[in-house]
Amino acid sequence: MALICIVLFGAVVIALFGYVYWSTASYVLHRSDSGIDTDRAVLMAAYDQGGSDALIAVIDQFVADKRVDNRVYLLTDPAFAVIAGNLKSWPAALSGGAGRGNFDAREWPGNGIDRPSLRAAFDTLPDGSHLLVGKDISDLDQFADKIDLALASVLLLIFMLAVVAALAVTRRTVGRIEAINATSRAIMQSGLGERVPVCGSHDEWDQLAENLNSMLDRIETLVDEVRQVTDNVAHDLRTPLTRMRGRLERALSAARESAPDQMLISRTLGDLDDVLRMFSSLTRISQIETTSRTAAFRQVDLVEISESVVELFDAAAENKDVRLKVIGDKPLLITGDRDLLFDAVANLVDNAIKHGREAGQVTVELNRSDGGAVIAVADDGPGIPADERYHVFRRFYRLERSRCTPGNGLGLSLVAAVARLHEARIELIDNAPGLKVELLLPAS
Repeated sequence: MALICIVLFGAVVIALFGYVYWSTASYVLHRSDSGIDTDRAVLMAAYDQGGSDALIAVIDQFVADKRVDNRVYLLTDPAFAVIAGNLKSWPAALSGGAGRGNFDAREWPGNGIDRPSLRAAFDTLPDGSHLLVGKDISDLDQFADKIDLALASVLLLIFMLAVVAALAVTRRTVGRIEAINATSRAIMQSGLGERVPVCGSHDEWDQLAENLNSMLDRIETLVDEVRQVTDNVAHDLRTPLTRMRGRLERALSAARESAPDQMLISRTLGDLDDVLRMFSSLTRISQIETTSRTAAFRQVDLVEISESVVELFDAAAENKDVRLKVIGDKPLLITGDRDLLFDAVANLVDNAIKHGREAGQVTVELNRSDGGAVIAVADDGPGIPADERYHVFRRFYRLERSRCTPGNGLGLSLVAAVARLHEARIELIDNAPGLKVELLLPAS
């Protein structure tokens, strides 16, 4: 590619110099021909008026004029014997009865040049004699020599610059590629902690390095989440399964009694429901994240969805003396999946009620923003520390103070999955006191 660019640039330079030479040569030749035609017209007029004698007199006058020492005049008889003029013989390069052409004349004194370049127009007169009128165009040859020298110098400069640029670009390119290769080898040997170095030049290589580093950050986050999910699943499932096993062992060793057996079965079913709900939430999150459910998108009213959620959790709020209300005027329409948005708002309200304070307040506020919509669920509980807000969207992640609260740490993970499907953004804001979770949905 570099060589192709160099060749194309060189061709453009050559074409530019060629055009300059052609246009200048055409201009010089046109000026020369104009001067020649002027002198030729004067000589032909003298011949028409006074014949050969008058023509010879004018030629002698022109030759004697030192101001036009770059002009050529020659009159010969029909056998090309010289009659008058400042050439000693008829140029061999000019043949025929009339015409125009270029030739060299060593014998013409001119301006001291050994073999000057001359251009002339010639005619055959009615009496058979031959008339030649010409001009020295050696300056055109000098200009052509300068053009050739300039072209050769430019081509040499282009070649040198091309070599330097090619070496610099090649070294830089190979160096950046080797940096990526070295980072790749280090990652394969030691893990995902390495990153591709960024030079700070903000060029395409830096953009590639930043994209690769972002990809590595995402991969490392996903690997950590998988590892954490595995640990949390093992931890959270061990407790209910251990309780169920203990109860079943006691039931196995004890005598059959209707009421205690009924209680045992009820508790065991409750633990199994917890486990099934956990796996159901995991499956639902995976389905949202791995498949595109935009086929179910319809125009929905967020206020109506929020009111349905509040109505669903009204009893749970009353158990904690929590005041639960919706702030927002209908309609607030967006395009989305109603069921998923309902689940997202329900999880946010459920978390606000569970982790808010007793006899507190939970509000669901809806507003328009930049053509989209904002759903904000706020409580007046203890909130979430700023350094842990990023982690709460991980699966099974729970704050230490929430370990004793019913739940499995999957609610906000489902909210995050729904937000990604709807290209929305989630923000956790300090409500002073409490926490406000904003779900910012883009315009339809």
